Amino acid sequence: QVQFAESGGGLVQPGGSLRLSCAASGFPFSSYPMSWYRQDPGKERELVADITSRGGTTNYAASVKGRFNISRDNPKNTMYLQMNSLKADDTAVYYCNRQPGLQGVWGQGTQVTVSS
Repeated sequence: QVQFAESGGGLVQPGGSLRLSCAASGFPFSSYPMSWYRQDPGKERELVADITSRGGTTNYAASVKGRFNISRDNPKNTMYLQMNSLKADDTAVYYCNRQPGLQGVWGQGTQVTVSS
């Protein structure tokens, strides 16, 4: 079945960096665009960035543009989110998914906390 496993989150000071990983399985990874989302408690998920199936085109939310970089390694069925110059407002649980996703299918997410 389709599965996603996010990892790499943690506690970091403002201005620091983290690299998140998304391991995907159960579908032809290289055939699907992929996205990163984040979610604050009690709110809907927010789209952070997306990438085309071969990685040739990327898009970013205005709040992260210039600081985050999305990439993918198709032979490894893995997507990454390099986060630089982190701010307190980046604190959230980060999730990945394919586009289009399957109804109700999400990973556990990985917590990113930016605090001094």
